[in-house]
Amino acid sequence: MNLEQRSYLLVTGASRGIGSELALQLSRCVKPEGSVVVLLGRSEQCLAQTKAAILSQPAQAALSVHSYSLELATAKAADFARILNETLPSGGGQQFERAIVVHNAGSLGDTSKHAREIGDTEALEQYYHINLFSALALNAEFMRVFAKQPKLLVNISTLAALEPFPSMTHYCTVKAAREMYFRVLALEEGSASQTLVLNYAPGVVDTQMTLQVQSESHDTGLAAAFREQRESNTMLKPAQTVEKLLQVLRAQKFKSGDHVDYKD
Repeated sequence: MNLEQRSYLLVTGASRGIGSELALQLSRCVKPEGSVVVLLGRSEQCLAQTKAAILSQPAQAALSVHSYSLELATAKAADFARILNETLPSGGGQQFERAIVVHNAGSLGDTSKHAREIGDTEALEQYYHINLFSALALNAEFMRVFAKQPKLLVNISTLAALEPFPSMTHYCTVKAAREMYFRVLALEEGSASQTLVLNYAPGVVDTQMTLQVQSESHDTGLAAAFREQRESNTMLKPAQTVEKLLQVLRAQKFKSGDHVDYKD
C-alpha cells in the first residue's frame, strides 16, 4: 500500500497514548500538500499538543490539521457529519487520493466487577455509546462523504475481542461487537470495492488503560501480569506498535476485514 498520497486522515482518541502516536506517524506518511488531518479526542489541551507535534515536523508544515474535542458518550451522526463537512476543502473529497479513518478511541470499563454483577443498563448504554455506537455513527458518515474515494478503515482491536479475560467483561464484549461490525462491513463491501478494512490488535501497550487494569482489576493474576510486564520493561510503547501497524499496511498481506495482531 502506498501511504504517501494526498489523503484525508481522521484519528479518534488522538489526545494521548496510541491515538496520539497514530496521528503523528500517519501524518508523516501522507503527502503534505493537499492532505487534511483531523484529530478527535476528549482533551482539548492534549489534542493541541498532538497537533503541535505534527506541525513541528518541517516536512509536514503544509498539512492542514484540525482538532475537535468531542464527548463520545453523547456524540451522534450529525456531530460527525458537521466535523467532516467543516474540514473538507471547498471542492469536497474529490481532491484526495485516499481517505483514512482510524477508530482508536475507547475505554476499558469497570474491571472491579465480575460478569455476574454487571446489569446497570444506563451505565451499559453510556459505555456502549462511547465504544461502539459512536464508532458506527462516525463510520457511516465517513462512508457517505467518501463514497467515491479509495478508503482505508482501521479499527484498533485487541486480543480481548477474540478471547475472554477475567474482570474485562465490558472491554471484551464491546471490542468483539466492534470487530464483528467491521468484518461484516468488509464482507459487504467486497474485495472488488475501494474499501479496505483492518482490525489491528496493538498488543499490551504501556498506556493509561493498562495502568487501570493493573490498579483496578479484581483478578489479581491479570493485574500482576501487567505489573510484571511494566516493571520488567517488556510492555510495548505506543511508538513500537504504531510502527508495526505501518509495516502491516505497507506490506498489505491481509484480506479486508482480517484481524492482525502485533505478534503476527
